Amino acid sequence: MSYEDILYEERDGAAWITINRPEVYNAFRGTTCEELIQAFNKAGYNPEIGVIVFAGAGDKAFCTGGDQSAHDGNYDGRGLIGLPVEDLHAAIRDVPKPVIARVQGYAIGGGNVLATLCDMTICSESAVFGQVGPKMGSVDPGYGTAYLARVVGEKKAREIWYMCRRYSGQDAFNMGLANICVADDQLDAEVESWCAEIMEKSPTALLIAKRSFNADSEHIRGIGNQGFVSLKMYYDSDESREGVEALAEKRKPDFRKFAK
Repeated sequence: MSYEDILYEERDGAAWITINRPEVYNAFRGTTCEELIQAFNKAGYNPEIGVIVFAGAGDKAFCTGGDQSAHDGNYDGRGLIGLPVEDLHAAIRDVPKPVIARVQGYAIGGGNVLATLCDMTICSESAVFGQVGPKMGSVDPGYGTAYLARVVGEKKAREIWYMCRRYSGQDAFNMGLANICVADDQLDAEVESWCAEIMEKSPTALLIAKRSFNADSEHIRGIGNQGFVSLKMYYDSDESREGVEALAEKRKPDFRKFAK
């Protein structure tokens, strides 16, 4: 299958799935999500593949979330018509192989959620993590909030979402959002080393381990299913649209006028 928005490569037992939209900092649209889901399933159920690497093209970003300019059928840049993002989250968790996020540059918004969802994250010193939802009239009501709290702890997760600050690769390592932070020029070598080490392990044992880890947080899927329905209705509100309009007009949003 040929892809428009992603790159797919298999080498040494590892499948490398790369968002190939560097011109928009690897922001995703509906087409991107659909291709990623197909690629994860292709790699996940290929017995020759033992590990999946999830990456972003170029050196500026892993992924910066939804493409605000996208209007390609089932994704309008913010609304989740058809819920392709929710299905992508499920694909990353459900594939019976470890998934490693290779993060350089920005992992912001929905991109930060994708990195969080991966089994492990290897980042470079130039990596920048963070959320922008409440600053943009948006939020992730499922794994992006509830599962993030499992990863970094309740207090830090709330800080990340409430404050919308930026965190370096070393910050991410210190809080447990990344497994390791290495120099930029060592990132690929480190990812390849981890892949080679995983390839030496029992695939069935890894599958059982992943299923067991997921079982403990599987209830978050149900929370997200309901949450994304509410999120779509929120996106139709003036309060949510204020975030996008402020960005387009290069001004600070005035959300407080909607408080009453």
